[in-house]
Amino acid sequence: MSLPRPEPSAGVMAYAKEREVCVSLDERKWQNYKHYLMSTKREAVVDYLPIKLDIENCSRCNFACTMCAVSKWAHGKRAEDMTLEQFKALIDEQYGLVEIKLNGLGEALMQGDDYFEMIKYARSKRIWVRMTTNASLLHLRDNYKKLVDSGVNEIDISIDGSTPTIFESIRIQSDFNQVTENCKFLNEYLEPEVRTKMWTLVQKANSTDLVSILHMADYMKFKNVVFSLNMHGWADPELKKRNDGEIVLLSDDYIGRLQETAKNLKIKLAFWDVNAKFDVDEMKNRCPWPFERAVVTSDLRTVPCCMIADPDKFEIGKGKTFLQNWTGDEYKAFRQAHIDGRIPEVCRACYRS
Repeated sequence: MSLPRPEPSAGVMAYAKEREVCVSLDERKWQNYKHYLMSTKREAVVDYLPIKLDIENCSRCNFACTMCAVSKWAHGKRAEDMTLEQFKALIDEQYGLVEIKLNGLGEALMQGDDYFEMIKYARSKRIWVRMTTNASLLHLRDNYKKLVDSGVNEIDISIDGSTPTIFESIRIQSDFNQVTENCKFLNEYLEPEVRTKMWTLVQKANSTDLVSILHMADYMKFKNVVFSLNMHGWADPELKKRNDGEIVLLSDDYIGRLQETAKNLKIKLAFWDVNAKFDVDEMKNRCPWPFERAVVTSDLRTVPCCMIADPDKFEIGKGKTFLQNWTGDEYKAFRQAHIDGRIPEVCRACYRS
């Protein structure tokens, strides 16, 4: 069964238009983008800088979600925050960027006002900015207004249950009522503009709650909802074993019921299934990340993918800068392994078995 995949909250046309503006403002960026477009995106040696980055502004969180690597970090923290100066230097160095996701495994809003300044700096260069939040801090210090007013293009919010019992059993240390009210505040402040998307990680604890979750999304005034069908181990074998045991396969009948419910609520429903996307046996269906994108952590380490995210589990070019890594031998070997179909073990969870 072919399922609709997530699209930018503001729509594909708005996303494409902003990229067109972004590359037109800087000759270096335009030349870099042309090199990217002309490449096969399947070469070990690349002659362009990445066009996208996931930038982890902070690696600490006020939740300890059952499926997340953060739950295993001491006191919910791995490293110090990235400073505003470090962020600006990275953005200036990586002049090829047209899009960033500005968060990692931590809760982005824990950084405070410097976070909003980071968004503003990226947006001053017309870089498309996405972020994910657990929404728990939006009510404090008018954070929901500051986030919107910073110019962020997309706000993804994780909601994994329609009741306090389900939600708080998955998102440990959370407050269901506060989170849901915060989401409503945010969407009301945005109206009639649409920049938000609600994500639900489907698992045993909430798999029978999905219809109710759609109704909860409607109450919170979300227009876009994604049901994510994959659970990953964040390069941690113990966590992978735990999360593999929580995966639920939804029947076609159930999916049809969800789609009908979403249609009646005027919600655009999509499904994220990375395993249906990537295939070891077909070159065109192998992961594009090694050739166009990477993760830079809050302590300026290089990780090749957001599904690994934790540099203490896997990193490229230990002790080197991101620029050194992107053009270095270790990244070349990593790309070549993908080209040859020798998918590294750390990446195999995203591929069809």
